[in-house]
Amino acid sequence: MSHVAQELAGQPECWTRAASEAAQHRAALPASGERVAIVGCGTSYFMAQAAAALRESAGQGETDAFAASEFPAGRAYDRVVALTRSGTTTEVLELLGALRGRTRTTAVTADPGTPVMAAADDVVVLDYADERSVVQTRFATTALTLLRAHLGLHTDAAVADARAALAAELPEGLVECAQFTFLGRGWTVGLANEAALKMREASLSWTEAYPAMEYRHGPISVTTRNTATWMFGEAPRGLAGQVRQTGGMWIEGHLDPLAELVRAQRLAVAVAAARGLDPDRPRHLTRSVILTP
Repeated sequence: MSHVAQELAGQPECWTRAASEAAQHRAALPASGERVAIVGCGTSYFMAQAAAALRESAGQGETDAFAASEFPAGRAYDRVVALTRSGTTTEVLELLGALRGRTRTTAVTADPGTPVMAAADDVVVLDYADERSVVQTRFATTALTLLRAHLGLHTDAAVADARAALAAELPEGLVECAQFTFLGRGWTVGLANEAALKMREASLSWTEAYPAMEYRHGPISVTTRNTATWMFGEAPRGLAGQVRQTGGMWIEGHLDPLAELVRAQRLAVAVAAARGLDPDRPRHLTRSVILTP
């Protein structure tokens, strides 16, 4: 079994622990009313998108999400939260250094032996969710669970749904599809983006992601009998029928959206296996992107 397959299977336990420890990290995480930016790279950026949408929709304060390399230097925030599994990513460390002394920063990381421990003002370490795999699964969802719990939005039902996502068979014929589209609304747009990234990283699949309402403004034209469209959260009225009319496979998520992401992670591993690929050795990728001068 690949590292990524083993690690994604451990997510229910990681989520339970993160939720139980959220209260002890309260001082390091954004307070209600603060103007906040959440940043990351790759998978962490997509988790930042989801967390930012959740926080703002919960009425906790204006919250933006940025790729760390694209942070707008002219904007003022009360706190910047950086999600970084490795704690060594160049863009994150450079941003934290630039913000030192003028904006309060928090890093959520998996490795306490890395430069981010000194680069941020506050640090939350989720070392129990660290991974050997290049392809992120459990650290990303555990970090998002921590932030959901901090907002009071995590429930035990999400963990139960994650267990169901690990146990259930994938829909018949899904692995054989040639193209995959993931859709979301609100905070689940970030999850859709992450599901698409997992498919590209692990299985080299032709994969796209869109806000669900935007999918009808052009992208639906690529949907055929050999494609699958997967909805995270509640679908817009009429969309399922429109996809089925194209002949494509429609997958509607009935679990907690974060648990649906676990199903998508499993799909990425399954497609990789079907194509004779090793998901632990994704092409051209490393565990951390460290740029040399």
